[in-house]
Amino acid sequence: MKFSLSIIGLLPLVSLINATTIDPEVVAARKNDVYLKQYQDNIMKTLRARKPTAKCTERTLIRRKEWSRLSKSEKLAYVAATKCLAAKPNQLSRALVPGVRNRYDDFTAVHLANTPYVHFNGNFLAFHRHYVHLYEQALRNECGYKGTQPYWDWSISYQDVRTHPIFDGSAASLGGNGAYEPDRENVVVELAPGIFQSHPPATGGGCVTKGPFTPSTWSVNLGPIGYNVSWDPIGPDGGFGYNPRCLRRDFSPIYSKDSRPSNVTALLEVDSLAALSFKFDAEPGAVHGAGHFQVGGIELCTYASPSDPIFWAHHAMIDRIWTVWQHLGNTSVIATKQNSVWGTGTNGNNPPSAPVTLDSTINFDVLDQPRAIRELVSTIDGPFCYMYE
Repeated sequence: MKFSLSIIGLLPLVSLINATTIDPEVVAARKNDVYLKQYQDNIMKTLRARKPTAKCTERTLIRRKEWSRLSKSEKLAYVAATKCLAAKPNQLSRALVPGVRNRYDDFTAVHLANTPYVHFNGNFLAFHRHYVHLYEQALRNECGYKGTQPYWDWSISYQDVRTHPIFDGSAASLGGNGAYEPDRENVVVELAPGIFQSHPPATGGGCVTKGPFTPSTWSVNLGPIGYNVSWDPIGPDGGFGYNPRCLRRDFSPIYSKDSRPSNVTALLEVDSLAALSFKFDAEPGAVHGAGHFQVGGIELCTYASPSDPIFWAHHAMIDRIWTVWQHLGNTSVIATKQNSVWGTGTNGNNPPSAPVTLDSTINFDVLDQPRAIRELVSTIDGPFCYMYE
């Protein structure tokens, strides 16, 4: 099924698009804002038509904000909740995953175990939507967090990842870069079975030195699996064993260029879920990979990437793009988009697996019961009741 976007709401941009003096990325950013407003209007229209007794209404809706729009106290509360989760005991048995040491590790371990079934396939978007939601709920229900999961809009800082406030290295941030380490080898990552990508060293490489997640306050305990380098060899027990080490980062302005506003626009304007998924992941310079790659360190490991707290804000941004795309169009188009599926249930369909359907289930292990994809396709239905600002 293919969809077309209405140009209503985009007419004010015509003069900008035709103006040679305007940066095309500025034009794209403004177009993205128009699409965001259309999405928000359609969400509110749906909610206002519901009965007051519905599970998700305008009154019960929560709103996720971009990191830079949070107040200092909101940022500090999010950081505190993240560290609170890492101070709570694990619920996942060490007989299953020997390396887990805390509740935060439970989340990383679930990603480790499910990576072959939730990347480069038809489960990717639905799994990560619910996975981030479960993390958000753990922060709220287990650590008393009153806010919502913030997202990291990397299109704001596409020219240089180091300029985004989320990485300013203050106590009210998610930390800064890793210490610079010269003479490091490339990191060769297996993205999918038999598909490898080489990442050159960038501006850091060592342990994070500023902010709330320095070696004295944060430990990465699981992985890696997806790469094997001298400074971070594959962990014991195939990456599932206890492997305590610092959080490393290696900010790359080269990869941040791939998260430019025009790449977001291109995603929002595709005409099918298959095309959206391809642009997210498979084409060169895809934004999903770019978000991980521009941070570097453990973010280069597909399996253990949740070990870095930036993971959640990055995947909230991925989810934001998906839900905005889902809500562009008339009522019929929106319904069709939300009920669209594509692909199979294994990474790159290797090994070959059955096509994904709305009734296909995704496992969340200790975090939640298995969920059918049809439960996860709308952020205002099923277990969800949130939207993005």
